Amino acid sequence: MSDIPEFGLVIVGDEILSGKRADKHLPKVIELLGARGLQLAWADYVGDAPARITATLRRAFDSGAVVFSCGGIGATPDDHTRQCAAAALGVPLHLHPEAEVLIRQRMQDVAREQGVPYDPDRPDNVHRLNMGVFPQGARIIPNPYNRIPGFSVGQVHFLPGFPVMAWPMIEWVLDRQYAHLFRQGAWLERSVIVFGAMEAALTPLMEQLERDHPAIRVFSLPSVDHPEYGRHIDLGVKGEPAAVAAAYAQLLDGLKALDARLGPELVR
Repeated sequence: MSDIPEFGLVIVGDEILSGKRADKHLPKVIELLGARGLQLAWADYVGDAPARITATLRRAFDSGAVVFSCGGIGATPDDHTRQCAAAALGVPLHLHPEAEVLIRQRMQDVAREQGVPYDPDRPDNVHRLNMGVFPQGARIIPNPYNRIPGFSVGQVHFLPGFPVMAWPMIEWVLDRQYAHLFRQGAWLERSVIVFGAMEAALTPLMEQLERDHPAIRVFSLPSVDHPEYGRHIDLGVKGEPAAVAAAYAQLLDGLKALDARLGPELVR
């Protein structure tokens, strides 16, 4: 899968790091990518400190990865992501014309729902336009929930922190911009439960597998208190199906040569 770029995730917000809210984006992004034959390579969590956000986004832009950044694109004093993205890129901010149209449409919708006249010059409505102030060169990401868009610069895509908005927007980006990378069925994990073994004793076998099968990766997930298997190691290989098949057969042969006590085999 060397022709496929890495996918990364940035989660912004003090509320995540303080524990006031639990992050739901990481497992969902893994799910959305997995459904398309893709994998998440890394994730960063950062609070609302502008300097840290800027540094994190600079790394994201420089990484060459496809990155989704969730949170901090609103217009309240603790929302810094838009400004930090511009700082990381060294470009100015400006009101995106398409975003302005969408935000004004949203304000009109709200006025109708409330049964009041729409006043575009009311101070709170003027302030709401700040949600469409993006770094120069940004492209909008439509928001099916309330019209307030996110934005993309290069391969870094900025979304609200609210899952009900962010998740369909991530899907839109994936399906519109990266469908040519989808490889459903092109990634496989096979493993076996190994009882009573130490990782150190299994390491030579794992190293040999990666030498003999450079297209796969070996993984070892020990557990000491699993409710069903107790102390064990979930030992396996992952990669493209053809490569996995050959490596997994060698893994089983190697475990049998070590007289390892094996449990269920797992396929993901």
